[in-house]
Amino acid sequence: MRLSAPGRTATAAALAVAALLTTSAISTAAAGTTAPTRAAAPDIPVANVKAHLSQLQSIASANGGNRAHGTAGYKASIDYIKGKLDAAGYTTTVQQFTSSGRTGYNLIADWPGGDPNQVIMSGSHLDSVSRGAGINDNGSGSSAVLETALAVSREQYKPTKHLRFAWWGAEELGLVGSSYHVRNLPAAERTKIKGYLNFDMIGSPNPGYFVYDDDPTIERTFKTYYSGLNIGTEPEREGDGRSDHTPFKNAGVPVGGIFTGASTAKTSAQAQKWGGTAGQAFDRCYHSSCDTSANINNTALDRNSDAIAYAVWGLSQ
Repeated sequence: MRLSAPGRTATAAALAVAALLTTSAISTAAAGTTAPTRAAAPDIPVANVKAHLSQLQSIASANGGNRAHGTAGYKASIDYIKGKLDAAGYTTTVQQFTSSGRTGYNLIADWPGGDPNQVIMSGSHLDSVSRGAGINDNGSGSSAVLETALAVSREQYKPTKHLRFAWWGAEELGLVGSSYHVRNLPAAERTKIKGYLNFDMIGSPNPGYFVYDDDPTIERTFKTYYSGLNIGTEPEREGDGRSDHTPFKNAGVPVGGIFTGASTAKTSAQAQKWGGTAGQAFDRCYHSSCDTSANINNTALDRNSDAIAYAVWGLSQ
């Protein structure tokens, strides 16, 4: 997540899915029709997500300690994710742009099939700041989106809508990559995107559970998932306008997402609700050299990775 202007388990979720499907079936039966069969989202193995984080950490360590825009570390990060997606059967496109005199890259991956006029898109920024490896910000979102995309391939999922995944460059310089992508999308292509889901910092070490409150349908989807885990959520405010959903929102695309918090301190009420330490930042290593693979809350990462799959499956059927 870029700086602000001043500073620039699975089981419970499955039960929630079942409850929703049961309600749908009852309503449909009452109308005298047969309810369609809907696929439930798979569990996303947190060990797999952490393996991607380990790779991103290794890439940073081998390239001056970071994966920032315009560096060899960022390009190696793109190459790593692209290789995984190509092997899984995705059609991948690398979009090149220039910012601050350096070349940047977005990576777009399309899963074959689904209605091309109804696209569900999930994305995260892949770049770090120059001061660190950026493992929570935003290796966490990037790795969970990657593993969700790989789960689509493993399951050979056949959604009704078309699935697209994206990894953005130069977010830390001001949403540059995602803004470039949206600006260069023809209007007809923008209107095909029925939802853009953004995942920026989902494994903060002192985590909160925040849900974007932009689009009601997307918001309700995430809140239903957390309700199945008996986790109360709060509207996301700290990162509003500061991550890659913003260009999509400004272009009229419905947006949503989840967030575990950055430099804001957790309140006593939030600590009572979610655990953790009151008076301490959600992520004390935000934009710092200590944002390494040690800077992750495994429980939050696990829950939120499953939340991504829950939303991707639910919104694409």
